[in-house]
Amino acid sequence: MNSEILYLSARDVAEVGLPMAEIIEGLELMFNEKGRGRVEMPPKPGIHPKGDAFIHAMPAYVPAENALGIKWVAGYPENPIRGLPYVSGLITLNDPETGLPIAVMDATWVTAMRTGAATAVAAKYLARKDSRTVGIVACGVQGRSNLEALSCVMDIKHVNAYDISREAAEAYALEMRDKSRFPIDIVDTAEKAVRERDVVVTSGPIFKDPTPTIDTGWLSPGSFACALDFDSYWTGAAMAEMDRLATDDLKQLEYYRTVGFFGETPEPYADLGELVVGEKSGRESDDERTMSINLGLALEDMVTSVRIYERAVEKGIGVRLPL
Repeated sequence: MNSEILYLSARDVAEVGLPMAEIIEGLELMFNEKGRGRVEMPPKPGIHPKGDAFIHAMPAYVPAENALGIKWVAGYPENPIRGLPYVSGLITLNDPETGLPIAVMDATWVTAMRTGAATAVAAKYLARKDSRTVGIVACGVQGRSNLEALSCVMDIKHVNAYDISREAAEAYALEMRDKSRFPIDIVDTAEKAVRERDVVVTSGPIFKDPTPTIDTGWLSPGSFACALDFDSYWTGAAMAEMDRLATDDLKQLEYYRTVGFFGETPEPYADLGELVVGEKSGRESDDERTMSINLGLALEDMVTSVRIYERAVEKGIGVRLPL
């Protein structure tokens, strides 16, 4: 057997240049398949080496996309203090016909971009069509990719950005102003980043025993919020204010309840697959408060990674390694 894999480093993955608009399109197609029960994804198991650090195994299969594989991803909240990324990992793709591995690639870029893309998909169904203002709470990698993704599905006119590190917020605003055509203001509290915003994204570290700060009344009627940090920043009471609370995967959220998360979180009425196929309705009026708790799905990683792999093969990017 003379099998080989294509290895794609972090630089290789970025060099492939898969546009955010195509990632969003791929995820919406995937959620359509998911809503029709034509995918396979068990809840992601995890280990917890220290404190709030985690490492998750995330397998998934999307037959319509020939996307099959697993992501092994770590999240270490203290890493940024060490000058290291909070999230890191590897993705392995397999050939659906033989099961043999065909590619191994860095997962950092994929995780960032597909997470932003999932927020954009949720916003298409749960945000007001005339949404123009955005609030960003946590100005890290996800703050960047989510703003990029939202700019693909809404006409952003203004952004308020908050981070516990003023330095991080200033760097974020400087970078994102250069990449966009809309003003970005740094605010000094999370409340100012949430109030009077049409769309709000929170993406801080995930804590097993959180002390959430975003409270009732902060999110305006008619606004949409996407929580990427589980229940770490939104109080149970604030989530209970939502007229429509969705998630990207109901079974996965229920699994996390069994291991101690989401103790005060109300039961979501739908997942994104149900919204995309029309089984459940999205926003129905302009004054509804809506939210999607996006946990991050291996399905998203696989449909994004298979596109990166195909482009890498076409462009001759990466290193071939024997098995």
